[in-house]
Amino acid sequence: MNNTTPRLDAAFSALADPTRRAILARLALGETTVMEIAKPFEMTQPAISRHLKVLEDAGLIVRRVEGSKRPCRIAPDAIADVDRWLGMLREVLAKNYNRLDSILASMMADERKERP
Repeated sequence: MNNTTPRLDAAFSALADPTRRAILARLALGETTVMEIAKPFEMTQPAISRHLKVLEDAGLIVRRVEGSKRPCRIAPDAIADVDRWLGMLREVLAKNYNRLDSILASMMADERKERP
């Protein structure tokens, strides 16, 4: 997991911004151009391009050149890395909750035994 730490750090840093999360949500629908991405935002196209650059540097999106257009799409491998890391956290949390459930069940059973 250590070799993915810098990539995860960059990904989570990029995802800290709500505009970038919204851009990724839009790109989840499919590849699109910078101009299409910029439409719903109240900011300039250069500002959107800066957000896209951060996402690209973090490896979360890929851009290609198509004439004068630069269509963007999600980079599935980077999203999979984030998902794997979050999956590890979900597993740990599930184990903790299961352990807590066992302790609570044991406490309730002991309480029932103590009742006359």
